[in-house]
Amino acid sequence: MSKKTIVLIGFIILKFALHYFLVNAAYDLQRDEYLHLDQAHHLAWGYLSVPPVTSWISYLIFLLGNSVFWIKFFPALFGALTLLVVWKTIEHLKGGFYALTLGALCILFSCLLRLNMLFQPNSLDVLCWTLFYYFLIRYFSSEKTKWLFFAAITFAFGFLNKYNIVFLLLGIVPAILLTKQRMIFVKRELYIALIFGLVLMLPNLLWQYNNNFPIVHHMKELSETQLVNVNRIDFLKEQLLFFIGSILVILAGFYALLFYKPFQEFKFLSFSLVFTLLIFIYFKAKAYYAIGLYPIYIAFGSVFLSDISEKDRKRFLRPVVALFPVLFFIPMYDIVFPNKSPQYIASHQEKYKKLGMLRWEDGKNHKLPQDFADMLGWKELARKTDSIYNLLPNQKETLVLCDNYGQAGAINFYSKKGIKAVSFNADYVNWFDLSIPYKNLIRIKEFDEESKEFAETSPFFGTSVIGGQITNKYAREYLTTIFVFTKAKIDIRKRLEDEIKETKNYND
Repeated sequence: MSKKTIVLIGFIILKFALHYFLVNAAYDLQRDEYLHLDQAHHLAWGYLSVPPVTSWISYLIFLLGNSVFWIKFFPALFGALTLLVVWKTIEHLKGGFYALTLGALCILFSCLLRLNMLFQPNSLDVLCWTLFYYFLIRYFSSEKTKWLFFAAITFAFGFLNKYNIVFLLLGIVPAILLTKQRMIFVKRELYIALIFGLVLMLPNLLWQYNNNFPIVHHMKELSETQLVNVNRIDFLKEQLLFFIGSILVILAGFYALLFYKPFQEFKFLSFSLVFTLLIFIYFKAKAYYAIGLYPIYIAFGSVFLSDISEKDRKRFLRPVVALFPVLFFIPMYDIVFPNKSPQYIASHQEKYKKLGMLRWEDGKNHKLPQDFADMLGWKELARKTDSIYNLLPNQKETLVLCDNYGQAGAINFYSKKGIKAVSFNADYVNWFDLSIPYKNLIRIKEFDEESKEFAETSPFFGTSVIGGQITNKYAREYLTTIFVFTKAKIDIRKRLEDEIKETKNYND
Protein backbone atom coordinates (compact mmCIF):
# COMPACT_ATOMS: atom_id res chain seq x y z
CA MET A 1 0.00 0.00 0.00
CA SER A 2 1.47 3.38 -1.06
CA LYS A 3 2.00 6.34 1.25
CA LYS A 4 -0.70 8.28 -0.62
CA THR A 5 -3.26 5.56 -0.03
CA ILE A 6 -2.40 5.31 3.67
CA VAL A 7 -2.78 9.08 4.09
CA LEU A 8 -6.09 9.08 2.19
CA ILE A 9 -7.47 6.31 4.41
CA GLY A 10 -6.28 8.28 7.44
CA PHE A 11 -8.20 11.37 6.32
CA ILE A 12 -11.36 9.33 5.70
CA ILE A 13 -11.15 7.64 9.11
CA LEU A 14 -10.64 11.04 10.77
CA LYS A 15 -13.61 12.42 8.84
CA PHE A 16 -15.90 9.70 10.19
CA ALA A 17 -14.50 9.91 13.72
CA LEU A 18 -15.03 13.67 14.00
CA HIS A 19 -18.73 13.35 13.25
CA TYR A 20 -19.33 11.27 16.33
CA PHE A 21 -17.81 13.97 18.58
CA LEU A 22 -19.47 17.07 17.13
CA VAL A 23 -22.83 16.92 18.93
CA ASN A 24 -23.33 17.42 22.67
CA ALA A 25 -25.44 14.73 24.34
CA ALA A 26 -28.01 17.40 25.32
CA TYR A 27 -29.26 17.54 21.72
CA ASP A 28 -31.71 15.29 19.89
CA LEU A 29 -31.93 14.89 16.12
CA GLN A 30 -32.84 17.94 14.05
CA ARG A 31 -36.46 18.50 12.98
CA ASP A 32 -35.87 17.85 9.26
CA GLU A 33 -34.24 14.51 10.06
CA TYR A 34 -37.46 13.18 11.60
CA LEU A 35 -39.44 13.92 8.43
CA HIS A 36 -36.81 12.27 6.24
CA LEU A 37 -36.69 9.18 8.46
CA ASP A 38 -40.49 8.87 8.38
CA GLN A 39 -40.42 8.84 4.58
CA ALA A 40 -38.94 5.34 4.81
CA HIS A 41 -42.45 4.15 5.72
CA HIS A 42 -44.09 5.93 2.77
CA LEU A 43 -41.85 5.21 -0.22
CA ALA A 44 -42.79 7.13 -3.35
CA TRP A 45 -41.21 8.76 -6.43
CA GLY A 46 -41.60 12.18 -4.88
CA TYR A 47 -42.63 14.18 -1.83
CA LEU A 48 -43.91 17.66 -1.15
CA SER A 49 -40.63 18.57 0.52
CA VAL A 50 -37.85 16.65 -1.28
CA PRO A 51 -37.25 14.24 -4.18
CA PRO A 52 -37.14 10.47 -3.43
CA VAL A 53 -33.46 9.60 -2.82
CA THR A 54 -33.52 10.64 0.84
CA SER A 55 -36.38 8.20 1.47
CA TRP A 56 -34.32 5.38 -0.06
CA ILE A 57 -31.47 6.09 2.34
CA SER A 58 -33.99 6.36 5.19
CA TYR A 59 -35.32 2.92 4.32
CA LEU A 60 -31.79 1.53 4.39
CA ILE A 61 -31.27 3.13 7.81
CA PHE A 62 -34.53 1.55 8.96
CA LEU A 63 -33.36 -1.89 7.80
CA LEU A 64 -30.09 -1.35 9.69
CA GLY A 65 -31.97 -0.69 12.93
CA ASN A 66 -32.88 3.01 12.74
CA SER A 67 -30.16 3.90 15.25
CA VAL A 68 -28.48 7.29 15.62
CA PHE A 69 -25.20 5.66 14.55
CA TRP A 70 -26.53 4.96 11.05
CA ILE A 71 -28.38 8.29 10.86
CA LYS A 72 -25.03 10.01 11.38
CA PHE A 73 -23.11 7.54 9.22
CA PHE A 74 -24.60 8.36 5.82
CA PRO A 75 -24.06 12.14 5.74
CA ALA A 76 -20.52 11.50 7.03
CA LEU A 77 -20.09 8.95 4.21
CA PHE A 78 -21.14 11.51 1.59
CA GLY A 79 -18.66 13.98 3.09
CA ALA A 80 -15.89 11.37 2.95
CA LEU A 81 -16.75 10.60 -0.68
CA THR A 82 -16.57 14.32 -1.49
CA LEU A 83 -13.05 14.33 -0.05
CA LEU A 84 -12.24 11.26 -2.19
CA VAL A 85 -13.50 12.93 -5.40
CA VAL A 86 -11.38 16.02 -4.70
CA TRP A 87 -8.40 13.71 -4.09
CA LYS A 88 -9.00 11.92 -7.42
CA THR A 89 -9.37 15.27 -9.21
CA ILE A 90 -6.00 16.40 -7.86
CA GLU A 91 -4.44 13.13 -9.00
CA HIS A 92 -5.92 13.65 -12.48
CA LEU A 93 -4.46 17.17 -12.58
CA LYS A 94 -1.03 15.63 -11.82
CA GLY A 95 -0.91 17.04 -8.32
CA GLY A 96 1.72 15.58 -6.00
CA PHE A 97 1.60 14.50 -2.36
CA TYR A 98 1.53 18.06 -1.04
CA ALA A 99 -1.38 19.05 -3.30
CA LEU A 100 -3.31 15.95 -2.24
CA THR A 101 -2.73 16.66 1.45
CA LEU A 102 -3.63 20.33 1.09
CA GLY A 103 -6.85 19.52 -0.75
CA ALA A 104 -7.84 16.93 1.85
CA LEU A 105 -7.17 19.35 4.73
CA CYS A 106 -9.26 22.05 3.04
CA ILE A 107 -12.20 19.69 2.61
CA LEU A 108 -11.90 18.08 6.04
CA PHE A 109 -11.66 21.29 8.08
CA SER A 110 -14.48 23.24 6.48
CA CYS A 111 -18.21 23.87 6.70
CA LEU A 112 -18.71 20.36 5.34
CA LEU A 113 -18.16 19.05 8.87
CA ARG A 114 -21.26 20.91 9.98
CA LEU A 115 -23.23 20.12 6.85
CA ASN A 116 -22.37 16.42 7.13
CA MET A 117 -23.53 16.11 10.74
CA LEU A 118 -27.24 16.23 9.76
CA PHE A 119 -29.22 13.65 7.82
CA GLN A 120 -30.52 15.95 5.10
CA PRO A 121 -30.19 15.99 1.27
CA ASN A 122 -27.45 18.65 1.47
CA SER A 123 -24.48 16.32 2.02
CA LEU A 124 -25.32 14.19 -1.00
CA ASP A 125 -26.06 17.38 -2.98
CA VAL A 126 -22.50 18.65 -2.46
CA LEU A 127 -21.10 15.24 -3.43
CA CYS A 128 -23.15 15.22 -6.65
CA TRP A 129 -22.01 18.74 -7.61
CA THR A 130 -18.36 17.77 -7.04
CA LEU A 131 -18.70 14.46 -8.87
CA PHE A 132 -20.43 16.11 -11.84
CA TYR A 133 -17.59 18.62 -12.21
CA TYR A 134 -15.06 15.77 -11.92
CA PHE A 135 -16.69 13.77 -14.73
CA LEU A 136 -16.85 16.89 -16.90
CA ILE A 137 -13.13 17.47 -16.31
CA ARG A 138 -12.41 13.87 -17.27
CA TYR A 139 -14.47 14.25 -20.44
CA PHE A 140 -12.74 17.41 -21.63
CA SER A 141 -9.37 15.79 -20.89
CA SER A 142 -10.07 12.69 -22.98
CA GLU A 143 -13.33 13.28 -24.93
CA LYS A 144 -14.34 9.74 -24.02
CA THR A 145 -18.13 9.42 -24.18
CA LYS A 146 -18.36 7.36 -20.99
CA TRP A 147 -17.59 10.45 -18.89
CA LEU A 148 -20.61 12.24 -20.38
CA PHE A 149 -22.83 9.35 -19.33
CA PHE A 150 -21.31 9.31 -15.85
CA ALA A 151 -22.02 13.05 -15.62
CA ALA A 152 -25.61 12.51 -16.80
CA ILE A 153 -26.16 9.76 -14.21
CA THR A 154 -24.69 11.95 -11.49
CA PHE A 155 -26.89 14.88 -12.43
CA ALA A 156 -29.99 12.68 -12.55
CA PHE A 157 -29.22 11.14 -9.17
CA GLY A 158 -28.47 14.61 -7.78
CA PHE A 159 -31.79 15.85 -9.16
CA LEU A 160 -33.60 12.94 -7.48
CA ASN A 161 -31.87 13.96 -4.26
CA LYS A 162 -32.29 17.76 -4.30
CA TYR A 163 -33.56 20.06 -7.05
CA ASN A 164 -30.83 22.54 -6.12
CA ILE A 165 -28.51 20.86 -8.65
CA VAL A 166 -30.47 22.57 -11.44
CA PHE A 167 -28.52 25.73 -10.55
CA LEU A 168 -25.32 23.88 -11.49
CA LEU A 169 -26.70 23.36 -14.99
CA LEU A 170 -27.86 26.98 -15.27
CA GLY A 171 -24.34 28.13 -14.43
CA ILE A 172 -22.29 25.63 -16.43
CA VAL A 173 -24.07 25.93 -19.81
CA PRO A 174 -23.36 29.64 -20.49
CA ALA A 175 -19.85 29.17 -19.08
CA ILE A 176 -19.04 26.45 -21.61
CA LEU A 177 -20.53 28.56 -24.41
CA LEU A 178 -17.92 31.25 -23.67
CA THR A 179 -14.97 28.89 -24.25
CA LYS A 180 -13.73 26.64 -27.03
CA GLN A 181 -15.32 23.71 -25.20
CA ARG A 182 -18.59 24.97 -26.71
CA MET A 183 -18.01 22.40 -29.47
CA ILE A 184 -19.49 19.84 -27.09
CA PHE A 185 -22.93 21.15 -28.08
CA VAL A 186 -22.58 19.82 -31.62
CA LYS A 187 -21.74 16.31 -30.48
CA ARG A 188 -24.46 13.70 -30.79
CA GLU A 189 -23.14 11.85 -27.72
CA LEU A 190 -24.05 14.80 -25.49
CA TYR A 191 -27.72 14.63 -26.42
CA ILE A 192 -27.85 10.86 -26.02
CA ALA A 193 -26.40 11.29 -22.52
CA LEU A 194 -28.93 14.07 -21.80
CA ILE A 195 -31.82 11.85 -22.90
CA PHE A 196 -30.46 9.03 -20.74
CA GLY A 197 -30.32 11.36 -17.73
CA LEU A 198 -33.83 12.61 -18.46
CA VAL A 199 -35.14 9.03 -18.51
CA LEU A 200 -33.65 8.48 -15.05
CA MET A 201 -35.38 11.61 -13.76
CA LEU A 202 -38.66 10.84 -15.53
CA PRO A 203 -40.40 8.95 -12.66
CA ASN A 204 -40.04 11.96 -10.40
CA LEU A 205 -41.09 14.39 -13.14
CA LEU A 206 -44.20 12.27 -13.76
CA TRP A 207 -44.89 12.24 -10.02
CA GLN A 208 -44.63 16.04 -10.01
CA TYR A 209 -47.02 16.23 -12.96
CA ASN A 210 -49.54 13.82 -11.43
CA ASN A 211 -49.47 15.77 -8.16
CA ASN A 212 -49.86 19.21 -9.77
CA PHE A 213 -46.17 20.11 -9.37
CA PRO A 214 -45.95 20.57 -5.57
CA ILE A 215 -42.37 21.80 -6.04
CA VAL A 216 -43.86 25.05 -7.41
CA HIS A 217 -45.96 25.51 -4.26
CA HIS A 218 -42.97 24.55 -2.09
CA MET A 219 -40.72 27.14 -3.76
CA LYS A 220 -43.45 29.78 -3.51
CA GLU A 221 -43.86 29.03 0.19
CA LEU A 222 -40.08 29.18 0.70
CA SER A 223 -39.95 32.51 -1.11
CA GLU A 224 -42.71 33.98 1.05
CA THR A 225 -41.63 32.63 4.44
CA GLN A 226 -37.85 32.12 4.36
CA LEU A 227 -36.10 33.48 1.26
CA VAL A 228 -37.82 36.84 1.78
CA ASN A 229 -35.53 37.31 4.78
CA VAL A 230 -32.36 36.49 2.83
CA ASN A 231 -30.01 39.44 2.48
CA ARG A 232 -27.87 39.33 -0.67
CA ILE A 233 -24.89 40.94 1.09
CA ASP A 234 -25.14 38.37 3.88
CA PHE A 235 -25.22 35.67 1.21
CA LEU A 236 -21.84 36.82 -0.08
CA LYS A 237 -20.40 37.17 3.43
CA GLU A 238 -21.37 33.62 4.29
CA GLN A 239 -19.65 32.31 1.15
CA LEU A 240 -16.38 33.49 2.68
CA LEU A 241 -17.10 31.75 5.97
CA PHE A 242 -17.91 28.33 4.54
CA PHE A 243 -14.29 27.61 3.59
CA ILE A 244 -12.60 30.44 5.48
CA GLY A 245 -9.41 28.49 6.12
CA SER A 246 -9.26 27.52 2.45
CA ILE A 247 -10.20 30.83 0.86
CA LEU A 248 -6.64 31.33 -0.41
CA VAL A 249 -6.73 27.92 -2.10
CA ILE A 250 -10.15 28.57 -3.69
CA LEU A 251 -9.05 31.98 -5.00
CA ALA A 252 -5.84 30.40 -6.29
CA GLY A 253 -7.95 27.81 -8.12
CA PHE A 254 -10.16 30.51 -9.64
CA TYR A 255 -7.08 32.47 -10.77
CA ALA A 256 -5.36 29.38 -12.14
CA LEU A 257 -8.41 28.41 -14.20
CA LEU A 258 -8.24 31.83 -15.87
CA PHE A 259 -4.50 32.26 -16.36
CA TYR A 260 -2.50 29.07 -15.60
CA LYS A 261 -1.66 27.42 -18.93
CA PRO A 262 -2.04 23.74 -17.83
CA PHE A 263 -5.65 24.47 -16.79
CA GLN A 264 -6.79 26.43 -19.85
CA GLU A 265 -9.02 23.65 -21.18
CA PHE A 266 -11.03 23.95 -17.96
CA LYS A 267 -11.40 27.74 -18.04
CA PHE A 268 -15.17 27.35 -18.29
CA LEU A 269 -15.19 26.40 -14.58
CA SER A 270 -14.07 29.91 -13.61
CA PHE A 271 -16.98 31.43 -15.56
CA SER A 272 -19.31 28.82 -14.09
CA LEU A 273 -18.50 29.99 -10.56
CA VAL A 274 -19.44 33.55 -11.43
CA PHE A 275 -22.63 32.66 -13.32
CA THR A 276 -23.87 30.26 -10.65
CA LEU A 277 -23.28 32.72 -7.82
CA LEU A 278 -25.07 35.47 -9.77
CA ILE A 279 -28.06 33.18 -10.31
CA PHE A 280 -28.16 32.31 -6.60
CA ILE A 281 -27.96 36.00 -5.70
CA TYR A 282 -30.72 36.90 -8.15
CA PHE A 283 -33.07 34.32 -6.64
CA LYS A 284 -32.08 35.31 -3.08
CA ALA A 285 -31.10 31.73 -2.33
CA LYS A 286 -29.96 30.56 1.07
CA ALA A 287 -26.19 30.81 1.39
CA TYR A 288 -25.59 27.08 1.92
CA TYR A 289 -27.18 26.24 -1.44
CA ALA A 290 -23.87 27.25 -3.05
CA ILE A 291 -21.54 25.05 -0.97
CA GLY A 292 -21.33 22.43 -3.71
CA LEU A 293 -19.53 24.94 -5.93
CA TYR A 294 -16.28 25.09 -3.98
CA PRO A 295 -14.68 21.64 -3.52
CA ILE A 296 -13.64 21.42 -7.18
CA TYR A 297 -11.85 24.80 -6.97
CA ILE A 298 -9.96 23.51 -3.94
CA ALA A 299 -8.60 20.75 -6.18
CA PHE A 300 -7.36 23.23 -8.79
CA GLY A 301 -6.03 25.64 -6.17
CA SER A 302 -4.11 22.90 -4.37
CA VAL A 303 -2.35 21.79 -7.56
CA PHE A 304 -1.60 25.39 -8.63
CA LEU A 305 -0.13 26.39 -5.25
CA SER A 306 1.91 23.19 -5.17
CA ASP A 307 3.27 23.85 -8.67
CA ILE A 308 4.23 27.50 -8.18
CA SER A 309 5.82 26.90 -4.77
CA GLU A 310 7.94 24.22 -6.43
CA LYS A 311 8.90 26.28 -9.48
CA ASP A 312 9.57 29.51 -7.60
CA ARG A 313 11.49 27.72 -4.86
CA LYS A 314 9.11 28.88 -2.18
CA ARG A 315 8.52 25.52 -0.59
CA PHE A 316 8.71 27.18 2.84
CA LEU A 317 5.21 28.58 2.13
CA ARG A 318 3.73 25.10 1.84
CA PRO A 319 3.33 24.33 5.57
CA VAL A 320 1.92 27.82 6.14
CA VAL A 321 -0.82 27.40 3.52
CA ALA A 322 -1.56 23.86 4.75
CA LEU A 323 -1.93 25.07 8.34
CA PHE A 324 -4.54 27.71 7.47
CA PRO A 325 -7.52 25.29 7.33
CA VAL A 326 -6.51 23.76 10.67
CA LEU A 327 -5.80 27.08 12.43
CA PHE A 328 -9.07 28.63 11.29
CA PHE A 329 -10.96 25.47 12.22
CA ILE A 330 -9.83 25.44 15.86
CA PRO A 331 -11.81 28.54 16.94
CA MET A 332 -14.70 27.59 14.65
CA TYR A 333 -14.93 24.18 16.33
CA ASP A 334 -16.08 25.86 19.54
CA ILE A 335 -18.74 27.93 17.80
CA VAL A 336 -20.32 26.41 14.70
CA PHE A 337 -21.03 22.93 16.07
CA PRO A 338 -23.55 21.92 18.77
CA ASN A 339 -20.77 20.58 20.98
CA LYS A 340 -21.55 23.09 23.73
CA SER A 341 -24.61 22.85 25.94
CA PRO A 342 -27.58 25.14 25.22
CA GLN A 343 -26.94 26.85 28.55
CA TYR A 344 -23.35 27.67 27.55
CA ILE A 345 -24.40 29.10 24.18
CA ALA A 346 -27.18 31.20 25.76
CA SER A 347 -24.68 32.72 28.19
CA HIS A 348 -22.03 33.42 25.50
CA GLN A 349 -24.23 34.84 22.76
CA GLU A 350 -21.95 37.63 21.57
CA LYS A 351 -19.46 35.46 19.68
CA TYR A 352 -22.30 33.57 17.98
CA LYS A 353 -24.03 36.80 17.05
CA LYS A 354 -20.88 38.14 15.38
CA LEU A 355 -20.99 35.25 12.93
CA GLY A 356 -24.70 35.77 12.30
CA MET A 357 -25.48 32.34 13.72
CA LEU A 358 -28.32 33.54 15.95
CA ARG A 359 -30.29 34.92 13.01
CA TRP A 360 -33.13 32.58 12.10
CA GLU A 361 -35.23 32.28 8.96
CA ASP A 362 -37.63 34.86 10.46
CA GLY A 363 -34.83 37.44 10.19
CA LYS A 364 -34.57 37.85 13.99
CA ASN A 365 -31.85 36.92 16.49
CA HIS A 366 -32.57 34.23 19.09
CA LYS A 367 -30.76 32.59 22.02
CA LEU A 368 -29.44 29.62 20.02
CA PRO A 369 -28.66 29.03 16.34
CA GLN A 370 -31.80 27.77 14.61
CA ASP A 371 -30.35 24.34 13.79
CA PHE A 372 -29.38 23.88 17.44
CA ALA A 373 -32.79 24.98 18.75
CA ASP A 374 -34.33 22.56 16.26
CA MET A 375 -32.47 19.73 18.04
CA LEU A 376 -34.14 20.22 21.42
CA GLY A 377 -37.40 19.19 23.07
CA TRP A 378 -38.28 16.29 20.78
CA LYS A 379 -37.65 13.42 23.20
CA GLU A 380 -39.59 15.31 25.85
CA LEU A 381 -42.54 15.76 23.49
CA ALA A 382 -42.54 12.08 22.49
CA ARG A 383 -42.23 10.89 26.09
CA LYS A 384 -45.14 13.01 27.30
CA THR A 385 -47.29 12.07 24.31
CA ASP A 386 -46.59 8.38 24.96
CA SER A 387 -47.60 8.75 28.62
CA ILE A 388 -50.88 10.42 27.70
CA TYR A 389 -51.59 7.92 24.93
CA ASN A 390 -51.07 5.07 27.40
CA LEU A 391 -53.78 6.43 29.71
CA LEU A 392 -56.47 6.74 27.05
CA PRO A 393 -59.25 4.25 26.38
CA ASN A 394 -59.51 2.97 22.80
CA GLN A 395 -55.86 3.77 22.10
CA LYS A 396 -55.99 2.48 18.53
CA GLU A 397 -58.83 4.92 17.87
CA THR A 398 -56.75 7.91 18.93
CA LEU A 399 -55.60 10.51 16.41
CA VAL A 400 -52.34 12.33 17.20
CA LEU A 401 -52.51 15.53 15.16
CA CYS A 402 -49.53 17.89 15.12
CA ASP A 403 -48.94 21.44 13.91
CA ASN A 404 -45.76 20.67 11.99
CA TYR A 405 -43.70 17.84 10.52
CA GLY A 406 -41.02 18.07 13.21
CA GLN A 407 -43.51 17.27 15.95
CA ALA A 408 -45.10 14.40 14.02
CA GLY A 409 -41.78 12.92 12.93
CA ALA A 410 -40.21 13.12 16.40
CA ILE A 411 -43.19 11.43 18.06
CA ASN A 412 -43.14 8.66 15.46
CA PHE A 413 -39.38 8.17 15.82
CA TYR A 414 -39.17 8.10 19.63
CA SER A 415 -42.58 6.67 20.51
CA LYS A 416 -42.53 3.37 22.41
CA LYS A 417 -46.26 2.91 21.80
CA GLY A 418 -46.18 2.72 18.02
CA ILE A 419 -47.92 6.08 17.62
CA LYS A 420 -48.36 7.28 14.04
CA ALA A 421 -48.70 11.03 14.43
CA VAL A 422 -49.76 13.11 11.43
CA SER A 423 -50.04 16.75 10.44
CA PHE A 424 -51.48 18.92 7.69
CA ASN A 425 -47.91 20.18 7.25
CA ALA A 426 -45.53 18.91 4.54
CA ASP A 427 -45.81 15.27 3.42
CA TYR A 428 -47.88 14.20 6.41
CA VAL A 429 -51.01 15.54 4.71
CA ASN A 430 -50.80 12.45 2.46
CA TRP A 431 -50.24 9.98 5.29
CA PHE A 432 -53.52 10.06 7.24
CA ASP A 433 -55.14 6.69 7.93
CA LEU A 434 -58.81 7.40 7.26
CA SER A 435 -59.87 3.79 7.86
CA ILE A 436 -59.81 4.24 11.65
CA PRO A 437 -63.01 5.37 13.47
CA TYR A 438 -61.28 7.93 15.69
CA LYS A 439 -62.76 8.55 19.15
CA ASN A 440 -59.93 10.50 20.83
CA LEU A 441 -57.70 13.36 19.73
CA ILE A 442 -54.24 14.30 21.02
CA ARG A 443 -53.59 17.73 19.54
CA ILE A 444 -49.97 18.95 19.53
CA LYS A 445 -50.03 22.70 19.08
CA GLU A 446 -47.29 25.31 18.85
CA PHE A 447 -47.51 27.84 21.66
CA ASP A 448 -49.71 30.82 20.99
CA GLU A 449 -50.81 33.19 23.75
CA GLU A 450 -54.08 33.78 21.91
CA SER A 451 -54.75 30.10 21.24
CA LYS A 452 -58.43 29.20 21.09
CA GLU A 453 -57.90 25.47 20.87
CA PHE A 454 -60.12 24.65 23.84
CA ALA A 455 -62.88 27.00 22.79
CA GLU A 456 -62.89 25.74 19.20
CA THR A 457 -62.42 22.00 19.79
CA SER A 458 -63.90 21.15 23.22
CA PRO A 459 -67.57 21.31 22.09
CA PHE A 460 -66.96 18.36 19.77
CA PHE A 461 -65.72 16.05 22.57
CA GLY A 462 -66.93 14.78 25.91
CA THR A 463 -63.77 15.67 27.85
CA SER A 464 -60.83 17.99 27.27
CA VAL A 465 -57.63 18.69 29.20
CA ILE A 466 -54.09 20.01 28.73
CA GLY A 467 -51.76 17.02 28.98
CA GLY A 468 -48.42 18.84 29.08
CA GLN A 469 -45.98 21.23 27.41
CA ILE A 470 -42.38 21.24 26.20
CA THR A 471 -40.47 22.81 29.08
CA ASN A 472 -37.02 23.13 27.51
CA LYS A 473 -36.74 26.91 27.16
CA TYR A 474 -33.96 26.63 24.58
CA ALA A 475 -36.04 24.53 22.19
CA ARG A 476 -37.62 26.13 19.16
CA GLU A 477 -40.74 24.21 20.24
CA TYR A 478 -40.67 25.70 23.77
CA LEU A 479 -44.17 25.65 25.33
CA THR A 480 -45.62 23.54 22.53
CA THR A 481 -48.77 22.20 24.16
CA ILE A 482 -50.39 18.76 24.24
CA PHE A 483 -54.19 19.04 24.25
CA VAL A 484 -56.19 15.89 24.95
CA PHE A 485 -59.79 15.40 23.78
CA THR A 486 -61.80 12.19 24.28
CA LYS A 487 -65.27 10.78 23.57
CA ALA A 488 -65.81 12.40 20.19
CA LYS A 489 -69.30 13.68 19.42
CA ILE A 490 -68.59 14.10 15.72
CA ASP A 491 -67.36 12.02 12.80
CA ILE A 492 -63.64 12.86 13.00
CA ARG A 493 -62.87 11.01 9.76
CA LYS A 494 -65.27 13.21 7.83
CA ARG A 495 -63.70 16.34 9.30
CA LEU A 496 -60.25 15.05 8.38
CA GLU A 497 -61.27 14.32 4.81
CA ASP A 498 -62.57 17.88 4.46
CA GLU A 499 -59.41 19.37 6.00
CA ILE A 500 -57.12 17.26 3.82
CA LYS A 501 -59.06 18.22 0.70
CA GLU A 502 -58.94 21.90 1.65
CA THR A 503 -55.21 21.73 2.34
CA LYS A 504 -54.45 20.04 -0.99
CA ASN A 505 -56.63 22.52 -2.87
CA TYR A 506 -54.70 25.35 -1.23
CA ASN A 507 -51.40 23.75 -2.21
CA ASP A 508 -52.59 23.37 -5.79
